[in-house]
Amino acid sequence: MSRILLLMLMLVCAPLQAVSLPADAVGAAATTENKTDAPPPEPDLAEKKAAYGALADVLDNEQSRAELIDQLRQVAATPPPEPVPTLTPPPIEEEEKTVLENVTDITRHYGGELVSRFAQLHRNITGAPHKAFNQQTFINAFTHFIGLAMAVFAFYWLVRMAASPLYRKMGEWGRRRNRDRSSWFHLPLMIIGAFIIDLALLSLTLFVGQILSDMMNAGNRTIARQQGLFLNAFALIEFFKAILRLIFCPRFPQLRPFNISDESARYWNLRLSALSSLIGYGLLVAVPIISNQINVQAGALANVAIMLTITVWALALIFKNKRRIQEDLIHLADRSLAFFSLFIRAFALVWHWIASAYFIVLMFFSLFDPGNSLKFMMGATLKSLAIISVAAFISGMLSRWIAKRITLSPEVQRNYPELQKRINGWLSASLKLARILTVVVAMLLLLNAWGLFDMWQWLTQGAGEKTVDILIRILLILFFSAVGWTILASLIENRLSSDIHGRPMPSARTRTLLTLFRNALAVVISTITIMIVLSEIGVNIAPLLAGAGALGLAVSFGSQTLVKDIITGIFIQFENGMNTGDLVTIGPITGTVERMSIRSVGVRQDTGAYHIIPWSSITTFANFVRGIGSFVANYDVDRGEDAEKANRALRDAVDEVLQNDDIRPLVIGQPSFAGIVGLTNTAFTIRVTFTTQPLKQWTVRFALDSMVKKHFDKAGIRPPVQTVQVMQPGPDAAAINSEAAAGSALPPANPTV
Repeated sequence: MSRILLLMLMLVCAPLQAVSLPADAVGAAATTENKTDAPPPEPDLAEKKAAYGALADVLDNEQSRAELIDQLRQVAATPPPEPVPTLTPPPIEEEEKTVLENVTDITRHYGGELVSRFAQLHRNITGAPHKAFNQQTFINAFTHFIGLAMAVFAFYWLVRMAASPLYRKMGEWGRRRNRDRSSWFHLPLMIIGAFIIDLALLSLTLFVGQILSDMMNAGNRTIARQQGLFLNAFALIEFFKAILRLIFCPRFPQLRPFNISDESARYWNLRLSALSSLIGYGLLVAVPIISNQINVQAGALANVAIMLTITVWALALIFKNKRRIQEDLIHLADRSLAFFSLFIRAFALVWHWIASAYFIVLMFFSLFDPGNSLKFMMGATLKSLAIISVAAFISGMLSRWIAKRITLSPEVQRNYPELQKRINGWLSASLKLARILTVVVAMLLLLNAWGLFDMWQWLTQGAGEKTVDILIRILLILFFSAVGWTILASLIENRLSSDIHGRPMPSARTRTLLTLFRNALAVVISTITIMIVLSEIGVNIAPLLAGAGALGLAVSFGSQTLVKDIITGIFIQFENGMNTGDLVTIGPITGTVERMSIRSVGVRQDTGAYHIIPWSSITTFANFVRGIGSFVANYDVDRGEDAEKANRALRDAVDEVLQNDDIRPLVIGQPSFAGIVGLTNTAFTIRVTFTTQPLKQWTVRFALDSMVKKHFDKAGIRPPVQTVQVMQPGPDAAAINSEAAAGSALPPANPTV
């Protein structure tokens, strides 16, 4: 009860003191409290009694009680003091470093790490504490270790020898099925099956080895640990050898997936297996046992000796076979697809440097961290092989699909002539893009496998997630643009062709307008797609649009002729003035219209000359294919011939022409005979007029001329003869001329030509 009263007293007295104290004192107390943040001391018994008495006196006096109540209400209504703002100095911006400074910092960092590693290695060799060598313990552990190793190796050799006939039969069966071309996947299945059986035998050997280890460790933890090191190294090394046997397969050539000679397969399998055994058993077994049984110095020295031996051996092996492997890779590139040939040729030029760097890096890692370096390198190597194999398989399948073509039905090809070509083009481009993305993803995964790039963290953070999102958006934009263009262009091409139901070909004007519309549609879709893609990758297209508007305004003022060409061409097209294939005369040029664009028209003359004529330069033109064709045939006859006879011969010629089945369909209606339409002192002219199909007037005219010649010759009708009078100069020339003028009112009966 007393504790409750004390708490009530403190609650009442605290605000009372806060109100009654001067402001400076309150501020000082608050400052002190903020500085120290220490709780007030606990009052003793005398202070508590004095407080109780003071509270009783206050409450007993009516006036003081009222003042206390007023003070409490004032405190409740008093707003809290405003916090004093603190002055924070602005952050000091770090000066941006140059590229050279960044390179220097990175070099110093890794150089310091390398120096510290070598210093640690030196301390391990020179300053490690010595350990007393117990020969009996070492011999006991070595005996148990050798016994387990021999038993495991013997068991693994026996089970693999027992499985040899199975491997041979699997290879022969797969090769036979592959040779018969009955199915292509039987041989790959047999190769993969043999690899799985090899791994199963390895697992069985490890299981038996673990049982033997439990039986042969004599209850000694040191021996059990050493045998565990051996089993772990055995599993890792034999797994790598299984991969080597999968690639080279020296004993069973039928299961060899690559075209490698038996000699080369045995050579590389033996040496790579020996290298892996020396690395694995040396670093994972020998070095830890020496460090544990003898001392750390001996283990470090053994580690250095093993890695130097392996590195020198590997480098000698690499540069000894440099040229032969380079030639083999170039031959492989010649037999490969064009996409893979480039990578194989590039790898052939640098493969020895890559292999040398691999073993040098392995040496340094093993010197600094013998326990984990080999596991890391082996894991990264296996991941790299798996990534390259999967990427090569996917790229190979995509390359095979790129070479294939989709064939549409004949009906669809007739209705949509360009659809098959367009679909195959889009599919080929998509597959090539997918192949490029496969290579990029494979490279990122390779960097991730070697610890040079954290791909998964990059994908989950802002930059990678944003990049993938932008890439997906761009692919969707390109996909929908391609689909939209293919559909619209195919519909236009469908209107430009006839179908199987006998729909006639569209007119030349329709073909011209649809072609121009298709070209304009391609420009619009391409421009919109490019703008959207630029906006997706972060380019602000507002300045581009504003610049395009300003540029268009400037061009419109500076190229009025171009604008005039476009406007004139549009009106000529809407007026159906000319179309592709029409025979026209534009100024002095007569020829066939071959091409019409929004700015100009291309005309081909019969001489082969091709003229490009801007629309704005055309004031008048003649089109010979608008509705009908016609020609007027005039034939001159000697004035001395009978006119009726000449007209009768002309009619006979026309009748015979009209009886020709090839000429009659070209003539519209009946020819019009005008009779004599001209008369001179030497001849008269008779005329006939024909109306023909467009562009067929010359065919009919040539046939008519041949027939008129035939009938005029048959009737003996002579053409007009040109007379020439020869004057002889001389002294009597004037008299002769006067006599001739007086006595020759008419030409002679037999003129001299």
